[in-house]
Amino acid sequence: MESTITFHVKIENVINNINKVMIGKEETAILSLVALLAQGHVLLEDVPGVGKTMLVKALAKSLDCDFRRIQFTPDLLPSDVTGVSIYNPKTLEFEFRGGPILGNIILADEINRTSPKTQSALLESMEEKNVTIDGKTIPLANPFFVMATQNPIEYEGTYPLPEAQLDRFILKLKMGYPSFSEELEMLERTSSEHPIEKIEAVLSKEELQQIQKEVKQVYIDKSVQHYIIDLTMSTRSHPAIYLGASPRGSIALMRAAKAYAFIVGRDYVLPDDVKYLAPYVLTHRIILHSEAKYDGVIADEVIAAIIHHTNVPIRKEFL
Repeated sequence: MESTITFHVKIENVINNINKVMIGKEETAILSLVALLAQGHVLLEDVPGVGKTMLVKALAKSLDCDFRRIQFTPDLLPSDVTGVSIYNPKTLEFEFRGGPILGNIILADEINRTSPKTQSALLESMEEKNVTIDGKTIPLANPFFVMATQNPIEYEGTYPLPEAQLDRFILKLKMGYPSFSEELEMLERTSSEHPIEKIEAVLSKEELQQIQKEVKQVYIDKSVQHYIIDLTMSTRSHPAIYLGASPRGSIALMRAAKAYAFIVGRDYVLPDDVKYLAPYVLTHRIILHSEAKYDGVIADEVIAAIIHHTNVPIRKEFL
């Protein structure tokens, strides 16, 4: 079994691979790895053309895992995602033909371009790690990681994701436009050959599974757990919030904090880890009152205010 130090080197190699393709997006790369190591899923939201799909491809090529892509369109059917049973006239039996959801790393591209019925086909697989076809439950591959991209809901031809599905994503990230110097470097790197073509796998499936097991063993003190619960419970009593984060949000924040601590080389979680990750974990799990929306309040500001006003455990409480 490889040592924790070796695993940290390989994680750094994955981040370096992504940095070769995505310029100035190291934080997004690290947060994507946080979700992967925490055995969660990521929702990437931003305008077209900023590199959402390329980020997922760079991550997938860095891992020696089965990569599948689902391009969501208005006419996509649930069976196109999960698979379908087809009658074989030779054997006189129905045979299951698995869909792209049966891979290890799944790119759900432009997930909000399809109908809510097809979006819901991902629900069971993302939460239960299996799919049900014709009454039969089929387990999914291990590891299993969905990285979905979506355009802002204000764009024409998009369907907002239901709250139940948003809650399945451990993190929601935004890419943002590159700076002038970053975009210039992007032009120089892609002028002859795209750097994605040169990326090679640096982490095997078995190594990834072992890292995910080690992440679960990262220590988190009771006081830090209390801090997590204080944050999520504050979303349930805030006057601007109609629906606060569920207990699944607390669990997601703890798992993400453990993964982040492991990535930065610690075997214990700090309150600062929780404070840093809270906006990415909680913002998409709340629904604001219509009056608050009318007044121009946005979820990011509300979560930032909650974090600011929630007491952070002092060092002597968790060391």
